[in-house]
Amino acid sequence: MEQFTFKTMKYERPDFDFYNRSFEALSKRVTEASSFAEIKSILKEANELEIAFSTMSSIAYIRNTLDTTDEFYEKEVEYQNQQNPILQDKMIAFYRSLLASPFKSEMEQEYGRQLITKMQLEVDSFNEQLIPFMQKEGELTTKYQKLMATAKIPFDGKELNLYGIQKYFEHPNRQVRKQAFQAFSDFYHKNEEEMEQIFAELIEVRNSMGKALGYEDYILLGYKNQGRTDYGQKEVAAFREQVRTEIVPLCETLYKAQAKRIGVEELKVYDEAFIFPDGNAEPAGDDEYMINEARKMYHAMSPKTAEFIDFMIDHELMDLKNKPNKAATGYQTDLMSYRAPFVFSCFNHTIGDMQVLSHELGHAFAAYQAMRHQSIPAYYSESTDIAEIHSMSMEQFAYPYAEQFFGKDADKFRFAHLQDAITFVPFGVAVDEFQHIVYANPNLTPKERTYEWHKLEEKYMPWRKYEDDEFMERGGFWYYKLHIFLYPFYYINYTLTTMGAMEFKKRYEEDKEAAWKDYLTLCNVGGSLSYLETLKAANLSIPFEEGSVKRAISYAKDILLKAVEEK
Repeated sequence: MEQFTFKTMKYERPDFDFYNRSFEALSKRVTEASSFAEIKSILKEANELEIAFSTMSSIAYIRNTLDTTDEFYEKEVEYQNQQNPILQDKMIAFYRSLLASPFKSEMEQEYGRQLITKMQLEVDSFNEQLIPFMQKEGELTTKYQKLMATAKIPFDGKELNLYGIQKYFEHPNRQVRKQAFQAFSDFYHKNEEEMEQIFAELIEVRNSMGKALGYEDYILLGYKNQGRTDYGQKEVAAFREQVRTEIVPLCETLYKAQAKRIGVEELKVYDEAFIFPDGNAEPAGDDEYMINEARKMYHAMSPKTAEFIDFMIDHELMDLKNKPNKAATGYQTDLMSYRAPFVFSCFNHTIGDMQVLSHELGHAFAAYQAMRHQSIPAYYSESTDIAEIHSMSMEQFAYPYAEQFFGKDADKFRFAHLQDAITFVPFGVAVDEFQHIVYANPNLTPKERTYEWHKLEEKYMPWRKYEDDEFMERGGFWYYKLHIFLYPFYYINYTLTTMGAMEFKKRYEEDKEAAWKDYLTLCNVGGSLSYLETLKAANLSIPFEEGSVKRAISYAKDILLKAVEEK
């Protein structure tokens, strides 16, 4: 097992008939079990099946996103999208049998309460009526992802993808920035009709799922699919309101200072990514240089991270270079059979490359740790609202090493990155509120949905100004955010976890050893605790409580405002 790389991993199409029969047989054995020892043996077999199946699914998904025009893996993903819901039906039946077992209390004692909670959540989120809807959802999301991945935008004498064009948003020439943003906008405008159709069908399909489970629409199911058991829509709405009152005014101050700094009377949307008049920080070397410096950084950070980064590089578990037809995304996923994370992104020679090397590798480090500290695959992954704390905190932990990646521009990087971490939050909560609106109001026309985004920009991003761009003026920017299409109700996690990351930032400055100990705890517990229990274990605050946002961002706010005054 030790001698492997991602390229040498053998892929075999999962035998769904075998898996379906296996889980049916396991369900029967649970009902006939006469001792907890039998239940443990059954769970061990089920875990082995899940690990094997998950690994093949991940390999196919990764290779499909590496080249969305590779017909073999495209067909494999399509096939799995059709078969997965049927297998899920069998797995849910297995969970039902375990939940009805007279040995349920022994399971909770052996594996922890969270296993029971997770199984109940799965049962409550599924019935066989969902199967055709889930299959259709898979078709639609694959279609959208391919549309984004194969984007070809003519600009500056080149043919660019979505990552490539965004590099020009940081160009020192304002006219070039404006033209680049217009080319970016034109791509979405040109494909608006197709994206409208895809999203309209996704709303219909997902709301049908919710109704099949007895809900009014998709929203409650969306929350359950995110693994949320400790809070609901009321708490999230309260958090969004804290963002509006505490963070939006700070962002307005920061953007006014930026306009003055770069010498423009009014900041336009195409100026937002241009932070300094003499140009933004850029990586000090090429892709290989950045990866080598990341290895040095993780070796300096701790023995655990040193072991982790060597594992990732030696086994070629990262694909970070921007290539044609590569999916326009970044992610970390697990290859469970190898106890290995995999990181995917597209470098574009901006500070975003450093974010990949800290953010996605923060996810990967957490997965690496959990797969070595947790005994069952159900606990290898934490809930999505915890997951982003790992990644965003790692971004902050990387600040002391910025000189390695940016040389003389290290301070530029630190300021720009911290400002972006804060100014992102209003956009993040706008994405979340937008999703609540569109699923609760399925009769909105496509243009009416887009106008709802326009209104949310006025509410959460009042500084945003477009110019000579009718499509963006009426709300077209939301089409850019693939999470709205692919991962409904996920996006609020980035904003909730920013609060945890900002807390870790402050504590890392005050007592690095204590902060790192809590961070390791956060990684090691994986998904074995609930959201609130995990926050408590890592000594983090609850972001929904009144005043929590103000407290969480106070340290970063002071740093940014002081830097703005000095500039």
